[in-house]
Amino acid sequence: MAYDFKELKQKIEDTGTWLTEEYFGIRTGRATPALLDSVRVEAYGSKMPLNQVATISVEDARLLRVTPYDATLSKDIERAITQSDLGVSVGVDDRGIRVSFPELTAERRVQLLKLVGDKREDARISVRKLREEVWEDIQQKEREKDISEDEKFRAKEEMQKLIDTANKRLDDIAEKKERELNQ
Repeated sequence: MAYDFKELKQKIEDTGTWLTEEYFGIRTGRATPALLDSVRVEAYGSKMPLNQVATISVEDARLLRVTPYDATLSKDIERAITQSDLGVSVGVDDRGIRVSFPELTAERRVQLLKLVGDKREDARISVRKLREEVWEDIQQKEREKDISEDEKFRAKEEMQKLIDTANKRLDDIAEKKERELNQ
């Protein structure tokens, strides 16, 4: 009986998806609504994602317009964006909230590149933990005589190929983001 890697493959895919989504929040040179996805607003007694309490539109390359569905939430939205540590300036006017993204400075670019590296390392740690869990499971199956020793080592090789492929994919995602930041 060969070891089933379906769950490992799914978790690896989820890790890659998580990393990609995290990188959407790291801005390059252009403002996009996805940059505000991580902002949570205190509204109606709970923390809610910004995109559930307001519409977010692009006014120009460095300016987003946030229009609350409920005008009474303007101050809460402004506070949430300000506290989100995105390095943006926030202004309120009669049509909603303007979120202005400053030009990327060399110092901010270095900070963002470090953040990209940190997120990549978090994803790699997650994959490493998955490898350890699967290896423990393979060894347990061999101890219980569900698989032979030869099958155990074949499964270990197959697992390592999957892990190596996953790490390569994570590196590719991170390198793409680093290239965007360096433009």
